[in-house]
Amino acid sequence: MGDASAAQLVGRSGELARLDAVLAGLGQSGVPAVVDIAGEPGIGKSRLLGEACARAEQAGFTVLRGRATEYEQHVPFQAFTDALADAAPGSPAADPALAEAGSVLHDIRHVPGDASHAGATARFGTHRAIAEFFARLGERGLVLAIDDLHWADPASRELVDHLVRHPARGRVLLVVARRSRQTPTPLTAALTRGADSGAVLHLALEPLPEQESLRTLALDIPEDHAKQLYTASEGNPLYLLSLLHAYRNGAPLPSITAHAVATDAVGVPSGLAALLLDELTALTEPQRRIVEAVAALGDHATSAMLAVATGLTVRCVEDQTGALVVRDVLRAGPGGRWALRHPLVRALVYENIAPHRRAEVHRRAAQELARSGAPATERAHHVERSLTDWDPTAAAVLSEAAAQFASTAPATAAHLLDVVLRRMPDTPAHTRRRGELVLARARALGVSGNSRESRNLLHTLIEASGKDHPELRTQAIAQCAVMERHLGHSPEATALLRRELSRHPGPSPGQAVSLRLALGMSALLTASYPDARADVAQAVAVARSDDDPTGEAAALALAALGEAYEGETEAATRFADAACRLADALTDPGLTDLCESLVWLGWAEVVLERYTDAERHITRGLDIARRSGQLHVLPHLLTSRAFLHLNTCRLPSALEAAEEAESIARAAGSRDLLAFTLAIKTLVLLLARPLGDNSALTTGEEAVAATSGSKGWWSALAWCMLGHATFVSGDPHRAQEAIMTAGGGTELPLLQPSVRPGQLDSLAGAALATGDIDQAERWAAQAEREADRLGLGGQRAAALRAGAALAEHRGDTGEAVRLLDAATEEYVRCGQPLWEAYSLLRAAPLVQSAGQGPRAAAMWHRAHRIAVGGGARLLVDLAELIRPQVMAEATAIPAELAELTPRELEVAGLVAEGLSNQEIAARLHLSRRTVETHLSSIYRKASVPSRSALAGLMTRIGLDSQRNT
Repeated sequence: MGDASAAQLVGRSGELARLDAVLAGLGQSGVPAVVDIAGEPGIGKSRLLGEACARAEQAGFTVLRGRATEYEQHVPFQAFTDALADAAPGSPAADPALAEAGSVLHDIRHVPGDASHAGATARFGTHRAIAEFFARLGERGLVLAIDDLHWADPASRELVDHLVRHPARGRVLLVVARRSRQTPTPLTAALTRGADSGAVLHLALEPLPEQESLRTLALDIPEDHAKQLYTASEGNPLYLLSLLHAYRNGAPLPSITAHAVATDAVGVPSGLAALLLDELTALTEPQRRIVEAVAALGDHATSAMLAVATGLTVRCVEDQTGALVVRDVLRAGPGGRWALRHPLVRALVYENIAPHRRAEVHRRAAQELARSGAPATERAHHVERSLTDWDPTAAAVLSEAAAQFASTAPATAAHLLDVVLRRMPDTPAHTRRRGELVLARARALGVSGNSRESRNLLHTLIEASGKDHPELRTQAIAQCAVMERHLGHSPEATALLRRELSRHPGPSPGQAVSLRLALGMSALLTASYPDARADVAQAVAVARSDDDPTGEAAALALAALGEAYEGETEAATRFADAACRLADALTDPGLTDLCESLVWLGWAEVVLERYTDAERHITRGLDIARRSGQLHVLPHLLTSRAFLHLNTCRLPSALEAAEEAESIARAAGSRDLLAFTLAIKTLVLLLARPLGDNSALTTGEEAVAATSGSKGWWSALAWCMLGHATFVSGDPHRAQEAIMTAGGGTELPLLQPSVRPGQLDSLAGAALATGDIDQAERWAAQAEREADRLGLGGQRAAALRAGAALAEHRGDTGEAVRLLDAATEEYVRCGQPLWEAYSLLRAAPLVQSAGQGPRAAAMWHRAHRIAVGGGARLLVDLAELIRPQVMAEATAIPAELAELTPRELEVAGLVAEGLSNQEIAARLHLSRRTVETHLSSIYRKASVPSRSALAGLMTRIGLDSQRNT
């Protein structure tokens, strides 16, 4: 099969050209940072990936190549540790960044749980750290190639997902090869999203062309026979080469082409499997034992380990591996490891080892690793594969490894615990330990995104615990309530919690506080906090009487957030003050068990516009949650930080926090949580991206899609943020529909009072844009009433902005400026510089038109300075758009068009150019209905009866302007 290279590049000139283009433009705007090579087994993915690596090396790139493996799918980060094998600790790596990246992944595999290193950066911190290491290599170029990605362990898949959504800076290219049909759905979705956004180049490999294949590979074979062999191969290069090889070695043509059924174990045609295995029949017994051991040992297949696993001497192993290399059965890999020449060969060999011999190889490997002092995390794979019955010692190793993997690779932890539980005897002696392991597995499943499986497991545990293990039962119920909420089942969570609280005898005081807090949280998410107000008050009372300051602080914080959402500002402030005093007096260890208290307190302070206190508590909460591995708390803390940094005009850090929250939400598998994080990200993107950028709109649409029609606070937030994004993109009709969908009608009865004024401001602006003045006035009046009741500066300012928009529409420039000045002062007082800048930019043109040029210029400069310093690209672009109006004399507008708004002038100009309504909509990113609304207003204001008359007017005015210049 020496012509394999030629065969697998037949017909791939188009793919190679696209790869060359990516390498040439890597690091430039618009050039993908990920290449996704997909196709069926044997289609040439690995060969194309190898050619990409060879070309990158010729161009001077650093190239790292790793492979995911079928039988190590529960070894965390295996695909990446393979790629970074030469940069592992203690090796002479050429670059410190590579050595550091290898060290982080090595430590996760070998010493997890070390809070000073890997444990402190657990899971998502590791993703960011690895991306940073790769970015440091970006100046001279780095290509990271991962083969057989469909077999990657969950931790490796999450890291790929992160690199797709957050490509490393500089000239860094990730190239992956995978089987399309065997790729897990979430990974396929991540790569598809990346392709849609332009971050991923997708190369789907098709069968090779017949004529080119036979002309290159089968000139020595009769044409009719060659065509039969090609037909049997279905254009698959690996299959074609194997069939040609068999034919040339004398196999009868009918027997070669007769088998096309795929094997269950490996997924290749059975005829090909027989051909590949036939090569091994000529091996000696020692050689066959070595080949089988290599297939079983994977990453541990060094000569020394092969000697242990086979019982042969090291000298014998070295002699036989040399002979196997000559036969191209084995190939040398990094770190002195041996591998079979192709993953399909490994799979066929592994599946054909006698089960008892296979278990014995793994058992010997596990024993040797234990003898050499390897940690449980490194031994776990071989211990699992060697199990044939219940073994308490093996179970202890797997349980220890699961505990250490819980924060960095929870899917692996869940798998290892499942292995233990399936082997553990179902006897009374094991009942307590079984319950503890089930609870641990349910937590790991929940964290790794398997919320439904976690919830089902917890239901079983709750019923099995009964009266004999009340503490275990209560823990399971509290965890189950979280899973129910993640699945959008808040009513079920509430019913479960109330049932437990009503039991006799009831839970202990500490457990009762925990359960009532869970009730309060469920009520918040379903916008029904008043229903749980008494439960939260009871939690405060129980914690206080039980001398539990941590529980009391948490209950007070939850009460503060609940009252803040409901618009009860005075009560929320009292609760926040009390919670703040208690929380600040507690140590970090004292807060660890109820880290959620800092989530609730931080969000309450954000809603109450107490940003300094909120920053302090959110930062502390993030530190505690990361150190203690409380992943479920992080998205809520990160979104509160994102929202806080947005209001205080720190858009880069706001986007960083929002994107980290999104990563965790995606991994958690909760659609509602994903909708929540994407909603916050939508608002951040809206302000952080330039005018005309569609990323906020796309993210808002995904946020709404993630809600799947569910009701509650998170769903409402997603619809509101989509409304803002559509309004800015120029579609006021859709903006109104989105916000009213969130609020349940024109008066927004389903939205919390604390956010209504801001939403009503947007609705009033949208109504003005559509020409519905009466509705705009009603919404502006409601915003004023709601804001007066709240007494919050930012919400008052939003209502003032709505009034200013109406005054401007009426032509009362003085009143509009007065109201915008008042709004600006409110934003200054409450510490929201982003919205201060926006109000200044709204006011500056009006001030200029009132003849106050110097003041208008000063307003513009301050707003521009805030926007630039805070990374608010939307406001920077808005400032540049109005600069000519504010900084110089306004261009004279003909009297016939004096009443037209800037958008209406733009639409009128495009009509004069001959564009249809649909073409205008596409040019301006508006809906066709919005264009029609603008035209109706233009006809009225310009006193023209028709489209042709408007075009004539615009043409005449244009000619007059040219004659006057």
